[in-house]
Amino acid sequence: LSPQLQHPSAEVREYACASISKLLQQQHVIPAFVRRDVVRCLGPLLMDHSLAVRETAAGALRNLSACGGFEVCDDMVTNDVMTPLVALLKECSTGLDADQLSSKKCREMNKNYIEDIANEAINLLWNICECNNTAVHIFNKEGCLEAVLHYMKKFSTNVDLAISVANCLQAVTEDNPDLLCSFNASAQQVLETVMLCPESTMKHILLRTLIAGTIWNIKDTIPPGSLGSMVNAILKIFSESLAVDAGETIIHMNEAEKNRLKLVTETEAEENMSEVTGNSVWSEDDNMEEIPKGKLRGENDVSDLLPSDKWELKEVTALLTAQQTALEIIVNMCCSEDPSDGEWEELSSSDESDLFMENSYNEGSGLLMTPLCLSDEVHSAFLNNLIPKKILEKTAFPNSVALDICMHNPSWKPLIKKLNAVQCRALTCLHSILLVSDVDCLGGASALQSLAQHLSQLIFSKTELPTDTEFLEAITSALRALLQTMASKNISQCMTPEQLLALCEAGIHSSNASVRVNVVSILGISGSVLAKGQDTAETLKMIGKFLLEVATKETSLVVAGEALDALFDVFADGKEAEKAAVQIKLLPTLKEFQPVFRTRMRKEGKGQYSTDQLCVLDDVKMNLRRFIAYQETLGNTPT
Repeated sequence: LSPQLQHPSAEVREYACASISKLLQQQHVIPAFVRRDVVRCLGPLLMDHSLAVRETAAGALRNLSACGGFEVCDDMVTNDVMTPLVALLKECSTGLDADQLSSKKCREMNKNYIEDIANEAINLLWNICECNNTAVHIFNKEGCLEAVLHYMKKFSTNVDLAISVANCLQAVTEDNPDLLCSFNASAQQVLETVMLCPESTMKHILLRTLIAGTIWNIKDTIPPGSLGSMVNAILKIFSESLAVDAGETIIHMNEAEKNRLKLVTETEAEENMSEVTGNSVWSEDDNMEEIPKGKLRGENDVSDLLPSDKWELKEVTALLTAQQTALEIIVNMCCSEDPSDGEWEELSSSDESDLFMENSYNEGSGLLMTPLCLSDEVHSAFLNNLIPKKILEKTAFPNSVALDICMHNPSWKPLIKKLNAVQCRALTCLHSILLVSDVDCLGGASALQSLAQHLSQLIFSKTELPTDTEFLEAITSALRALLQTMASKNISQCMTPEQLLALCEAGIHSSNASVRVNVVSILGISGSVLAKGQDTAETLKMIGKFLLEVATKETSLVVAGEALDALFDVFADGKEAEKAAVQIKLLPTLKEFQPVFRTRMRKEGKGQYSTDQLCVLDDVKMNLRRFIAYQETLGNTPT
């Protein structure tokens, strides 16, 4: 295929690019193409005289960047893919404004064709900038923002292109202070116009969600007096996205697809009958030179907005992507530093938000109603848009009927992964809210207990405990934060020790170290609560044995350190804890393990763990020495 990329015939070059593009979707062939300098071969074709070649070359490079990962994207930048890519983006941007095209070129160089090329190029730019800081620097230096925003102005007629631009903008604006000065009033006006567009399709919901994320990234450019309205606008968009029931949408769209396909079949049958009787749909006057398949678009063709193939599936995919994106941005909002009071002066609490504060959870369902990030003023914006309630709704398992539809329809089956991803992001959102909140803002003890019951149902409602790593990490993170909050305020926990042990037994075998850390911490929190109670020695024995097993046999030092920390918490105080400690031989076991832990830290610590992790492990090592000394003063040696 490589020699064909240099062939004099544009059709041959296009065929070669298309063939390579298809092959590059298979990850195992990518190294071979990289070794043969596929980037240097395809890069110049981005500026080929034939627009068909440009589009297929951009598509091939897009597939390479999407399927190749970080290393391949780095290699693409090293091989100077950005030079022709930037030139192509700017030239296409200029082409968007062409008033007329000569009849000779209208079959190839029409506006829609240019937008198709731009769409491939923007996706390529997005992939590379997400993976490579040098690409982001080039984006800044070459003033690509102006060209990219120019494409965004086509959102009313080409929402697919606008979504690609929005994805790219969200990527290049993240942690990129050098770009902020380029977002002048004109640039912000473009984004604001898109945010206010009234279209209600799922694709437009996704577009507005992505633009909201971009505006959050550039919030430092917003005048202080406008920040309040900006946050409210962002949260209103997120609320709109999260309010849609994805399960019901899948059911509705699947039915719409069936009806459309049925209509298409009936129409084709009628056309075939017309041909048999000699009544041709096309007259001789309609004859024209053949154009590559998929490039012929009539004046009334709306395939960009309502593609004839899989339109309903694309709508559902857009919705799920919008919901996942909204949840991820809310997590970032929860983790942001608190703004000053002056910055949020426009977000003063309204009477409506005060009413919500007084009724901070839905008494009918026990769902939390208050978010708990940023500042008190921003809480009211979350409340007015019912963001926390909608987050909790998304933590539930997907609609069973919708899952069944996806399971039995090959083209819809990938939606199952997206449905699960939304649930996991919602649980992560919940975790973030719990970390930055106090009990009163969360709705008090009853709301927390209701939430604990909800999480418990997610874990134990099925015959087998969950094994999916992403779900386990999300649910255990949320549960850990919740139990810690409840323990700190002496709120009784709803999950039984047997349930917690069952969860921990399942989680400790996960390949994900974060899951193992979470379940160990959960057991430590629950054990420390039980240690303060009556007649809990037997349960504490089970917890202690489990934690000792993890501490002494776990391959990860971080998990082992967490297990030791949990043991310190569980057996720190209380008669029941002292009784259990003697029976499980806690002191002699820890004394025997202490030199082993020190040796492991010395041998494994350097190079395998971050500085922060090593600092925590040093604290654990010191606390282990102190805990052993403390246990010795109690005389906790087995008889």
